[in-house]
Amino acid sequence: MENRDSNNDLEQKRPPRPRKELRQGFSTGSAAAAAAQGALYELLGLACPEQVTVPLPGGGSLTIPLRYHRRQGDGGVAAVIKDAGDDPDVTNGAEIGARVWLANGGGPELIFHNGVGVGRLTKPGLPLPVNEPAINPVPRKMIRKSLGLLWDQARPEQPLRLEVEIFVPGGEELARHTLNPRLGIVGGLSILGTTGLVKPFSHDAYRATVIASLKVAQALGIPGIVFTTGGKSEAAMQALLPALPVEAFVQMGDYVRFALRAAGHLQFRSISVGAFFGKAVKIAQGKGHTHASKGLPDLPALGRLTLETAGKAELAREVARANTARQALEILLAAQAPAVVAAVGARMLAALRDYAGDGPELAAVILDFAGNPLWQSR
Repeated sequence: MENRDSNNDLEQKRPPRPRKELRQGFSTGSAAAAAAQGALYELLGLACPEQVTVPLPGGGSLTIPLRYHRRQGDGGVAAVIKDAGDDPDVTNGAEIGARVWLANGGGPELIFHNGVGVGRLTKPGLPLPVNEPAINPVPRKMIRKSLGLLWDQARPEQPLRLEVEIFVPGGEELARHTLNPRLGIVGGLSILGTTGLVKPFSHDAYRATVIASLKVAQALGIPGIVFTTGGKSEAAMQALLPALPVEAFVQMGDYVRFALRAAGHLQFRSISVGAFFGKAVKIAQGKGHTHASKGLPDLPALGRLTLETAGKAELAREVARANTARQALEILLAAQAPAVVAAVGARMLAALRDYAGDGPELAAVILDFAGNPLWQSR
């Protein structure tokens, strides 16, 4: 798109500065998996390498150096230094550690504990039950696979039964700079990550990627674009619209206003947007940029919309008091209140129209947290 802010001829004639290649880092989940593997080496009495290899959720692996590793009591302990690359992550440089010891009796393969600096869930509406350590599902799977690979080599005749404690010295203070306190995660940080990697956050680079994707679709003669907010919503929309070519799907991330305006400017005939319920609520509430740093969904406002749509005061109060959009949706589904979801969809569609202009035909889909369509516009 044309840069309308620069009118200086001399500036326009300067050669463009080369872009610095932003360095990729690894997530707290990868760090915890690496530390746990180092601790297991010590528990099993094996020679522990100075760096370990962690399998990634999407395939491939990552080699991470250990800061230290040693035997401790009846188990092992190890730690790594979190490296977020060039991403401005609050946990960059933090120590992420793990203690591992043998579990007694039957039960699950792994029992997770939150050590110092790792939070515990106190409110519903998050991917784990209340009172669980704030170690998200994907990092748990990474830790299980990382430990399982070593265990199967060292003790193939015995079933895996371990207890794992993840700790982050100073994590409670770091968590004050996150949304954890508001979400009811107390005592420290969450162990996060869906890919195991941290891609540097660059507004310019992401917007350029959106534009490039739109221009590829335009060059291929594709008349309509399907925007999604990420990989999971894209997969859901591809399943819903299997006849469309892959180039018709563009991940806009949090850049809703930017993406819709760009597609309108490039004169696509139709624009569809697929989003999970939490993002849909944000769009419906006029948030043109949906990143968490720009604020959470306004659940009291969603409660007012519930009252206006369903006319049920107690349901509206429950929605308004929900801890997260996930919990609010669970409340609405349990109450069989599809009209409220439809009202969110109608407002989402109106916001998208405001961004895209009058030209393109618009459609919107709200997905539940499993990726199934909850509501679709015509």
